[in-house]
Order: sequence, then C-alpha cells, then structure tokens
Amino acid sequence: MGALEAPQWLLSGFVRSVQAAGGTAQPEEIRSTGESLLERWSSPERRFHNLKHLLSVLSRVDELTEETHEPDLVRLAAWYHGAVFASDLAATRANKGGEDEVASAGVARTELLALGVPEARAQRVHDLVVHLARHTTDRSDPDSAVLCDADLAMLAVEPQRYKAYLEELRAEYSHIPQHDFLQARQRILRKLLARPSLFISPLSERWEEPARQNVTAELSRVEKELGKLEVQEAGSEAPAAPADGEPVPASTATHPQPGA
Repeated sequence: MGALEAPQWLLSGFVRSVQAAGGTAQPEEIRSTGESLLERWSSPERRFHNLKHLLSVLSRVDELTEETHEPDLVRLAAWYHGAVFASDLAATRANKGGEDEVASAGVARTELLALGVPEARAQRVHDLVVHLARHTTDRSDPDSAVLCDADLAMLAVEPQRYKAYLEELRAEYSHIPQHDFLQARQRILRKLLARPSLFISPLSERWEEPARQNVTAELSRVEKELGKLEVQEAGSEAPAAPADGEPVPASTATHPQPGA
C-alpha cells in the first residue's frame, strides 16, 4: 500500500489531530505535512513497518482511546513513531535498524511546531515517541501505555496473521544473514517473555494470552532453527579427514580437540 493508496479519511484524521493539538496552520499546510509523512511510511524498503502498520497502530489507539487523557496527541505520536526508518546493514549493526524512535521524535517536534502546535504539546508528542524505544513505560502515564500497547498489538493477532507478519519482517531485513537475524529475534522474544506483562492499559489485557502464545511458539521455532544452523556450521568448519598417506595438518596435530 503506497501513499497514493491510503484511505481518504487518513489525511483528514491527521488534520483533525493537529488542529485538536492546537495547530494554527492552514488545513492545506497540515495536509501537506501529512502527505510527506505518508511518503515516509510508503518507502519501498518497508515491508512490515509501512503504511499498513501505521493504520494498524492508529486503529488500536482508537480501540484504547477510553484509556487516554489526550487521544489526539497519542494519535500524532502514532503517526510519527516510525517516521525515520532504516533497515540497512550499517544501521542494524549499530542497533538502530528499523524504526528510529529518537530521530522520529525529533521530526515530530520540528514539524508540529512549524504547524503552530504549542511547544508543550509538541514536546509531549516527542516524549511519547521516545518512550517507545524500549517499549517500557510508566504505568501512571496512560497515554504512553496506550501508544506502547497499540504498537505491540500485532503480537496478539491470530496465528495466520502472525505468520504473515513474520514473513514481512524477514523480508524487511532480507540483507541480514539468517543466523544473525535469528539470534536477534531470540534476544527480543526472550526479553518480551521475561516481562511480567506485555500490555499495560486495562483494555489491552485481552491481548496478553494470545500474544504470549504467539511469542512462545515463535521462540521455539527460532531456537530449533538456530540449533540446526549451528550444527551445519560446525560440520562445515570441521577439518577434512586426511587421505591415506597424506600428512596430518599441523594445527590439528599440535592442538588436540577438546576431550581428546
């Protein structure tokens, strides 16, 4: 789904949220900023963190809107939370692959101020986006909790959709070697399962069980595949047995294998 294919109501919603946040710019200027955001979300390299993901997060925010204090600020944070994105190898190795919440927060603050949003509210949107960096938040901050829960809601979808999500995610990082990708997923999944709860806001509690089932099943698959890859890699690195009459390589002769 590209920017030109976005639902007609999407830009209108952005305009309304900016105006509700106190934006004083003309509607045409606000719409132009929204169109620029849609272009960001529609970048070809985005296979999961794309316009469909933005729509999903906005939809989940609306489901949880009863929990929020300032729903339009949460919606604006959803619009901006993945404004800056990079899946290239250099960014991934620097642990900044995917959505860069800190850089995205900076874009949000700059653009909202330019649209006449009061500084305190533009800063609040900035802070909400930054809080997503580690998906941890203060339980006393319901707006931050709702944004975090809306972003993680994909974990709770039915198994077939979860499978499609994983395929899109792998395609987004297709340049990352499989072993490295699986190790990264293993770390993420273990951290998620170690949390007392994946979701924070009361209305999102219904997502907890299906999300844990999906994450647990994925972790099991990831660890099995990692085990197979490690066996294959160990086999490929083992020295070939010398043919009859062929001298034993010095490295093998002088450094016996463990257990020998």
